[in-house]
Amino acid sequence: SWPEGNNVQLHSETPPQLLNEQEPPSARIRSTSLTADSGVRCDSLKQLANVSTDVTFAQEFISRDGHVLLVKIVEDGNEYVSPLIMTHTLTSFFELMDHQIVSWENLSSAFIKKIASLVNAKVCDASIQQVSLALLESMVQSGRALYLLVKQEVTLERLLAHLQVANQQIQTKAMALLMALLQTAGDADRQVHLLLLLGVVTLCCWSQNIIHSSGAVGDEMAHYLYVLQSVTLNHLEPRMRTPLDCYSQDQREVLHTLRQAAFETESENSLSNERRRSLCAKEFRKLGFSNNSNPGQDLVRAPPGLLALDTMEYFSSRYPDAYSRFVLENSSREDKHECPFARSSIQLTLVLCEILRIGDPPSETGADYHPIFFSQDRLVEELFCVCIQLLNKTWKEMRATQEDFDKVMQVVREQITRTLSSKPTSLELFKNKVNALNYGEILKLRQTERLHQEETLALPVVELKERLKPELMDLIRQQRLNRLCQGTLFRKISSRRRQDKLWYCRLSPNHKVLHYGDVEEDTESPAIESLQEKIPVADIKALLTGKDCPHMKENKGKQTKEVLDLAFSITYDVEDYSLNFIASSRFCLWTDGLSVLLGRDMGSESMRSELEILLSMEIKLRLLDLENVQIPDLAPPVPLPPSNYHFCYDFNATEQ
Repeated sequence: SWPEGNNVQLHSETPPQLLNEQEPPSARIRSTSLTADSGVRCDSLKQLANVSTDVTFAQEFISRDGHVLLVKIVEDGNEYVSPLIMTHTLTSFFELMDHQIVSWENLSSAFIKKIASLVNAKVCDASIQQVSLALLESMVQSGRALYLLVKQEVTLERLLAHLQVANQQIQTKAMALLMALLQTAGDADRQVHLLLLLGVVTLCCWSQNIIHSSGAVGDEMAHYLYVLQSVTLNHLEPRMRTPLDCYSQDQREVLHTLRQAAFETESENSLSNERRRSLCAKEFRKLGFSNNSNPGQDLVRAPPGLLALDTMEYFSSRYPDAYSRFVLENSSREDKHECPFARSSIQLTLVLCEILRIGDPPSETGADYHPIFFSQDRLVEELFCVCIQLLNKTWKEMRATQEDFDKVMQVVREQITRTLSSKPTSLELFKNKVNALNYGEILKLRQTERLHQEETLALPVVELKERLKPELMDLIRQQRLNRLCQGTLFRKISSRRRQDKLWYCRLSPNHKVLHYGDVEEDTESPAIESLQEKIPVADIKALLTGKDCPHMKENKGKQTKEVLDLAFSITYDVEDYSLNFIASSRFCLWTDGLSVLLGRDMGSESMRSELEILLSMEIKLRLLDLENVQIPDLAPPVPLPPSNYHFCYDFNATEQ
């Protein structure tokens, strides 16, 4: 039986409201020391787990050493403690400790070992293991001493096994404990942990059981995956922040290995020192180094520092054919469109460091992890190998020169960022997506996003545009008719193709008659009465343009394309008669105006352009007051009408 001295009793002067809240669980816990009824004991501990979240209750309960009783229940073996009782006991203890009234460091090693044994057990109730993992996580985070004890008692292999179970809660709690161990460990221990955590087999298990599981990754698990990704990538920070040492023999040899892998040269040993230096400088220049006599100077900037050298070396050794093809293809060009490998590699490495946030400590709320990270043991290097070839492809698509280097890097950064945001789960999938996102696609996406940013593609704005179109179309029609009423001076082209006569045509103010007639060359805007000829609009049968015009058919094959593009005619009466025009410019004003007179739609490109400009201006004016306000896609629901309308106030003379 449990020690009677650990019974929890309340003072008689405890306020009634506190007694009502505290007495039931306290009394039942006290009774468990006197009875073997497991049902009563279980109900009491279940209620205790619920009320322990209240800080007032927790303070009173702990002041009576109630937490000591719970520790005793856990330490006193499993013989008479059912899994359900153990779960409620551990949950109650965790909730009480979460108020930070009692320090975690006061816990005995026996209790910690007991909790660790529950985690290490191959056969154990899932609820017990879930709470035990949470308890160990809090212990590790509380101090170095408890970290060392937990690390000693809990086997890393067993924690990794918890990640491969189907229970997402256990996966999440095991991941939380792993991250706590990883972040509390020193650099040496952390390196060992990472080697175990990031082994290829383990990563495959995670990819299958966590990221690719049937259920969605929870927010808590997403955070821990992000933390693991961040901590792992930050191990590249020392290389990223270390500049190349020009006096380091090893680093100089790596540079020469890059050069020799790209160019098949004659034996350098047989060359004089001066000839060898000249050859090396020439080849380093072809390789894309700015300082070809001392290429190490290009890598002095940190970041990316030595990490850029590492990525170049990895590319040249892992994919030698692609490396040689990149360098030789660009070093042999003489049209100023060569893509410098070394300069591009250094900048690309920096871009990858910024995108992957290498060097930034993990955020407490971050959850933006990349599934592709858990499919590669050398993510940065493999991404570099894909992206450096992408850079060369984009360079050619943009027909870039050295002056366009920064523009190309901006496009490549956008290609990488957009592709990673789609969360590819494998390197092959990333490669296919990023190569499909060519320069043309980037331009289209930028245009679409600009329109979205201006909210011109929002559903309510599109609907507003449709409502405004008829009004603006009427405005354009009126402008075209006004232009016809104003009239235009045309030239006649004789059979000898001499432009020797002028004639003028204008629409009557009532839009019913076209007046035209010959005029002198110095005439600007003749009066309508001076134009002797006229055609009633009602008699016009058709509007013809281009090669369909009668005066173009008569001289078929003799007219230039410029004249064809400016020619139009109207036929009237029985279509045997026609009035032929050759506009000096913007003949669309007349063709649109005549289409309006004939009751037809205007079809010119000029009309569509003007309509778009007017719509854009009108929309921007109407949205001025909604700047930085998110426009919903759906209108807010209209409330139901009131049950009655008896809300009119009777303002009578008496009250006045």
